[in-house]
Amino acid sequence: MAPGLATVTAAIRFSQIGKSYVRPHSGLREAVLRDFDFNIRRGELVAFVGASGVGKTTLLHIAAGLELADAGSIKIAASARVGMVFQQPRLLDWLSVGKNIDVATEAAGVDPGHGRALLAAVGLADYADAYPLALSGGQRQRVALARAFAIRPDVLLLDEPFSALDELTARRLRLQLQDLWQRDPPTGILVTHNMMEAAFLADRVVILGRKPARIEEVITVDLPRPRTPDDPAIFDVHRRIIAVLA
Repeated sequence: MAPGLATVTAAIRFSQIGKSYVRPHSGLREAVLRDFDFNIRRGELVAFVGASGVGKTTLLHIAAGLELADAGSIKIAASARVGMVFQQPRLLDWLSVGKNIDVATEAAGVDPGHGRALLAAVGLADYADAYPLALSGGQRQRVALARAFAIRPDVLLLDEPFSALDELTARRLRLQLQDLWQRDPPTGILVTHNMMEAAFLADRVVILGRKPARIEEVITVDLPRPRTPDDPAIFDVHRRIIAVLA
């Protein structure tokens, strides 16, 4: 059994995933993933960490359907509603903040009142009529978080969601994400280069290394929520991650 392969029914199952890319200058084909296996349990948030180019984002994009695997399969329940938060908010600048949320809930068939409640939950109820370009970067990313949770996702994919923000703003949004997650936990994948972020948010941290990507270690973060960023136990997990990567 591959490292981290769950014995319980998985909400997301990567089976024998293979993916290669052609290098633009040499024309040589390079394998990023080969025979990659991993299961994510229902309601679990798993962080993928590792060096740039190791295949973290490729796995996330395959799960999102933004890329196709060359081999193997990704299994997510056919009826699952998938939300995603990118590095950039990707809001519709010509629509108000409230309308950005309404577009998402309407497409998902969710009560728009739930979306507006999520906007209030991230502290932006007073900005419903404002346009995204009038907001700060942190506020726009809070709208993106609210939009992702507003559709009541079964699966939530997070692609370095706070990497473009200053550390103080990112810290606040990690706490906000934790709060939203506890209300109605989806199953999630977090891709991040921030090891403290992985330690703070995740139930398990998957450390990827080499090429094609291999699982070097899976660290279980057995800490109750809500967590605090200054908890020494979070720093202990952070040190374990760094030790494996180093």
